[in-house]
Amino acid sequence: MRWLELPAVKWAIPLPLLAIVAPIVWLVFRGTWRQLDVEALEWRRELAERRQVDYRPLVALTMAALILIWQEYYGRGDFYQETVRPALDRLALGHPNARRWLSTYDELGMRLWWGVTRIGGYLLPLMLWPLFFRRDHLADFGLRARGFREHAWIYAFCVVVMVPIILIVSQQHDFINYYPMYKQAGRSWADFALWEFVYIGQFFTLEVFFRGFWLRAMRGFGAAAIWSMVVPYCMIHFGKPYLEACGAMVAGVVLGSLAMYTRSIYAGFLVHSTVAIMNDGVSLYRAGRLPTLLSPHSTRHVTFLYWRAAIWIAWALALLVLALKGWRVWKSRRVAGAARAPATTSSDS
Repeated sequence: MRWLELPAVKWAIPLPLLAIVAPIVWLVFRGTWRQLDVEALEWRRELAERRQVDYRPLVALTMAALILIWQEYYGRGDFYQETVRPALDRLALGHPNARRWLSTYDELGMRLWWGVTRIGGYLLPLMLWPLFFRRDHLADFGLRARGFREHAWIYAFCVVVMVPIILIVSQQHDFINYYPMYKQAGRSWADFALWEFVYIGQFFTLEVFFRGFWLRAMRGFGAAAIWSMVVPYCMIHFGKPYLEACGAMVAGVVLGSLAMYTRSIYAGFLVHSTVAIMNDGVSLYRAGRLPTLLSPHSTRHVTFLYWRAAIWIAWALALLVLALKGWRVWKSRRVAGAARAPATTSSDS
């Protein structure tokens, strides 16, 4: 796969992939997009009849722009090192345990700051929205879990597709060098667990922000609301491996369409979390840096030898869910066909 590293080849790889994936995405979600446009048209007609202006996009996009700017400039590592860390050092004076923790988990502290600024920023619109639009129910921002089991097969389908892709892309140097973002995640199980907890929490609030708040506020845009979300969603991937940033276009459309179809962010959150943990695990595995110590100062080693097997087991379970879904669909159609057969026979006679 070294040919993938050649700049003359790498820049163009997304083009044929998009040409292949785009028709599939269109076939799967065209009905959802059509329904979104119908609902948006009805919504705009109601506003026109009442002679009202929909201020939701204006308020939402203003908040979104400010939040993304704040996260970029005040959630970075250099701001933490220059401003936050000195303040923590002053607070830790006279507290040896706190100073030791700050020294041991210096990089983790920076990553925690990154995670907290992301989590807080992504949740901020839900706290401010009722100040502007009191009649809107926050649960409508993709937070309802009703019907999740019915759509679990979509999550399984995403896992089935993503596992082989991750295993292929993980052979590139930029992937191994970038993941995990917390470079000491393989130092101990405590480091790995703390980082994944923050990382996954950030993904949940990211889904709330982009696939919940953003899409709901842009309901008047119809299907175009999804693409209005995809642009900034791709931009927050700048700095990540090139192919991943390109893949964010497809992921944004698919997860956005999925959220609008299910009226829920939970399937997208599970996909995002699964892929994130796999990225970190596979990267550490390929670099030979999987954690063994319980904590940085522990002398006890715990080695997990079945990372690749765990990934393929997860893939097989997802494939099983898809197979069960296919069997249920086939069974229901067979029953429906059998029910129609007698009626057809009697009418012919």
